[in-house]
Amino acid sequence: MKEFGSAIYAAVGSGRLKEPFDAAMVKEACPGWADRTYHVFLGKHAVGNGSTTELFVRVDRGLYRLNNRK
Repeated sequence: MKEFGSAIYAAVGSGRLKEPFDAAMVKEACPGWADRTYHVFLGKHAVGNGSTTELFVRVDRGLYRLNNRK
């Protein structure tokens, strides 16, 4: 799954994915993953989850931005 997180960061960095983003936007920018992955990965790796890496910040229900980005 490290590759999926890296793909999301790369998509934002290249401008293919705008922040804040939701699962549907990530799916469009980073195709090829299982449908469930797009919905589960963002929440699982959001700040405050307490159990995994905190790659994203939840800015609203279903909307995220990259962690440590202004």
